[in-house]
Amino acid sequence: MGETRTSGAGEGYDARPFVPEKAGLARLREAAEGCQGCPLYREATQTVFGAGETSARLVFVGEQPGDQEDRQGQPFVGPAGGVLRRAIEEAGIDPAWAYVTNAVKHFKFEQAARGKRRIHKAPGLREISACKPWLVAELRLIDPEVVVALGASAGKSLLGSSFRVTEQRGVALPMPALDGGGPGAGTLVATIHPSAVLRSDSAAREAAYTGLVADLRVAAELLD
Repeated sequence: MGETRTSGAGEGYDARPFVPEKAGLARLREAAEGCQGCPLYREATQTVFGAGETSARLVFVGEQPGDQEDRQGQPFVGPAGGVLRRAIEEAGIDPAWAYVTNAVKHFKFEQAARGKRRIHKAPGLREISACKPWLVAELRLIDPEVVVALGASAGKSLLGSSFRVTEQRGVALPMPALDGGGPGAGTLVATIHPSAVLRSDSAAREAAYTGLVADLRVAAELLD
């Protein structure tokens, strides 16, 4: 995937020119299909926008779509999504309360040396920053009580590049202002991405999953 600048986004990586003002979720989703705010759109199958209702009390923010999400056009429909749904249930969160999305809306990957397998590649800070206007638009429209940042990329998108999930997970943090200044409305809880559970070796997997559920219970308690 090249690192050349996108002509549609002007100088640098930036999705803002593609984000319509005062739009509802349906219009945002439609507009996102044509986003060229960073080079990731060139290789991805499609934009994967968030899923859920504007009445959601809680927003889960992941990193980026995976292979299955890229193919199906829906967030968290792959193996990590299965882990998240199970953890949400065990944490006592009603799925009807939740909106799920990603910090980056296109799948970043590299092709395996052999075969057709696409290997996940973490988005960089430039791509996270470029895509943030879409996340900001979603959060402004939904105005959730709680935001759960799933993993480092989501945390960096919302809290800045100094965010470390190992240091800031499982505690209620003030939601930063979406325009970058002062505290915002609501509360943020950070935790690991569900894919971290899947990547853990068999000996550590149960502990990783238990930690994920414990962090989500912190979010659940904030909704009581």
